[in-house]
Amino acid sequence: MHDIVLANGSVLTSAGVRKASVAVQGGSIVAIGDDLGDSTRTVDCAAKWIGPALVDLHAHLREPGQEWKEDIASGSRAAAAGGYGAVIAMPNTDPPIDAGHLARFVRDRGDDVGLVDVFSAGCISLGRRGETMSHLDDLWNAGVRVFTDDGDSVKNAALLRAAMEYIAALGGVVSQHAVDPDLSAAGFMHEGAVSSRLGMYAIPSQADDITIARDITLAEMTGAHYHVQHLSTASGVKLIRSAKERGLRVTSEVSPHHLTFDHTDVATTHSDFKVMPPLREPHDRAALVEGLLDGTIDAIATDHAPHAALEKEVPFEHAPNGILGLEWAASVAIGVAGLDQERFFDRMSIRPAAIAQLEHHGTPLEVGGDATMVVIDPSDVWVPVSTESKSRNAPYLGRQMTGRVHMTMLRGSVTHTVSS
Repeated sequence: MHDIVLANGSVLTSAGVRKASVAVQGGSIVAIGDDLGDSTRTVDCAAKWIGPALVDLHAHLREPGQEWKEDIASGSRAAAAGGYGAVIAMPNTDPPIDAGHLARFVRDRGDDVGLVDVFSAGCISLGRRGETMSHLDDLWNAGVRVFTDDGDSVKNAALLRAAMEYIAALGGVVSQHAVDPDLSAAGFMHEGAVSSRLGMYAIPSQADDITIARDITLAEMTGAHYHVQHLSTASGVKLIRSAKERGLRVTSEVSPHHLTFDHTDVATTHSDFKVMPPLREPHDRAALVEGLLDGTIDAIATDHAPHAALEKEVPFEHAPNGILGLEWAASVAIGVAGLDQERFFDRMSIRPAAIAQLEHHGTPLEVGGDATMVVIDPSDVWVPVSTESKSRNAPYLGRQMTGRVHMTMLRGSVTHTVSS
C-alpha cells in the first residue's frame, strides 16, 4: 500500500505533461500512471498541476540577528505554504554570512525545522562592506554556490572582477544586487511622473542599467556565471537578452512585486510598496512579463523581505525597503504573468534549481525520484488574509488572486496543505 496517491492530476514528467496519478512511498515517487492501487491517503488532483516543488533563489529569512522580523522557522512555514521545497537565504544578516561556519548554521537551522531545504548564499565581500573578498573557499567548502552582497551592490569594479575570476574558478554564481549605489542613494521611489507629483527624491532607471551593463562586461572578461537579481527595467531586460544572444553566462530573476505593481501604486505612499529597486513604469512591468514569458528572464525569485510593523508603519521615506513574497509568488506567476504549466515549473523550479546547483530539486517527476512536489490549482480564485511570516508587509493581503498552492511535499512529507 502506498503512503499517498495524488490522483488524476496534470503531471509534469521527464517526458512532458500528462494526465496521471503519482504514488509516493517512503519519500520517493514509486509510480506514475493510472490505477495505482491502494494508498493510506488519496488526494483528488483533477484539474490541478503536479510538479517539482518550487525553488526560490532570493529570500531574506533574517536569521541570524533579526529574528523579530522573521526566522528560519517562520520563513520555512511561509515557503512551504508557497509551494517551495528549497530556498536560497540571502547573507545580509547580522552577522553577514561571509564565512563557512555561518553558512553551515543557516543550513543546519533549516534542517532542524525540516519544512524546506534552506541553503545560504555567501557574501562576496567581508561584512558586505565592498572592500575585500570574503572567505570564498571557506564558503564554497560549506556548500555555498551563490555569492552576493545582496542589499548592496558591489560598487568596486576591481573587487568584483577579482571575485568573478575566483568564483568562476570554483564553479559558482555571482549574483548581483544591480542598483548603482550613488544614483540610488538619495531616492525613495522611481524617478518619473509620480515622484514629480509627490515631490519625492527618486531613483532613475539608469541606476539599474548602468550596473547591469558594467557587470555584463566584467562577466565577459572573466567567464563568470553572472546572475542579475530583481530586474525592474525594460532596458535591463534588453541588456540580458543581448548578453544571452552573445553566448555569455548571464541569468536573471524578476520578483513577484515587479510583475504585479508599478510606480502608480506608490502614489498611495503606502510603505508596503517601498522596495529596491523601486517599482517602475507600466511599460517596464509589461517588459518584465514579456521577458519572463519568452525565457529571457530565467526565474521568478521572491525577494521575500519581512519587516516588523514598527519599521513599516512610518512615513514612506523612513520605511525600509521590502515586501513579503514567498506565499504568493505562484499566484503571481499564473494570474499575473500568465505562465502555462510547463513554463511555470521551468521558471519557478527547474531553472532556479539549475542556477543554484541544487542536485535534488527542480527535476520533472519520474519514478525513483524524490517526492518533493507541489500541487497547484491554476484556476482557484482566492483572497489571502493571513501569512505564516512573522511580518505582514504584503500588499497581496486582501487582494484577489488566481492560482493557489494546495499541497507541498518534501521527500514524501506533507509540509503544507489546503483543504479543497
